[in-house]
Amino acid sequence: MDFNQFSWTRSPRSFNIEENKVIIETLPHTDLWQRTYYHFRNDNAPVFQMETDEKYFSFSVKTDFTQSHHRFDQCGIVMYLDSENWIKGSVEYENESFQHLGSVVTNRGYSDWATTEIPASCKVMWYRFSRREDDYRIECSNDGKVWKQMRIAHMHEGGGTIRFGIYACSPEDSSFTAVFSDFALGECAWLAHDGQQPDE
Repeated sequence: MDFNQFSWTRSPRSFNIEENKVIIETLPHTDLWQRTYYHFRNDNAPVFQMETDEKYFSFSVKTDFTQSHHRFDQCGIVMYLDSENWIKGSVEYENESFQHLGSVVTNRGYSDWATTEIPASCKVMWYRFSRREDDYRIECSNDGKVWKQMRIAHMHEGGGTIRFGIYACSPEDSSFTAVFSDFALGECAWLAHDGQQPDE
């Protein structure tokens, strides 16, 4: 990846960019969330993204969150358009027993959160983000080879120029170091649907 194409939407406490690797140290009380259920609005997580007009592509990255240790510590993949329109996928630390592997889709100022519990011993996860016009898919993988679908979503404001990349944050009074590597950008791995045809 050419990280010269990337820019920060809010900078982290500290970071280091190496060849195909980005290391982020999170700041306490940083997060992305809009309204739903909790009623609060958090919009201060650091995001490192590139911009594109390409309508069909896939972007993948490996995340290492070995140092996450406090509730809600998280790092993962993101498409952040603005404070009220974005997608993220990550593992959020919960306790010494389990974590939440999940995704959040925020359309026009309201977030949802789809999760599944995974063992706390999991400290590495790959993500793949794919675009087909204004529809998106997030997948995860334990080894970067076998992928499992996490989410398909439509983004109301996601049909034009977008920005996508990585993020890391610590919503509570915590900080940890997140390591991103194995960046890859290429042809869309999310193939056209081959089942029921669209309505006329």
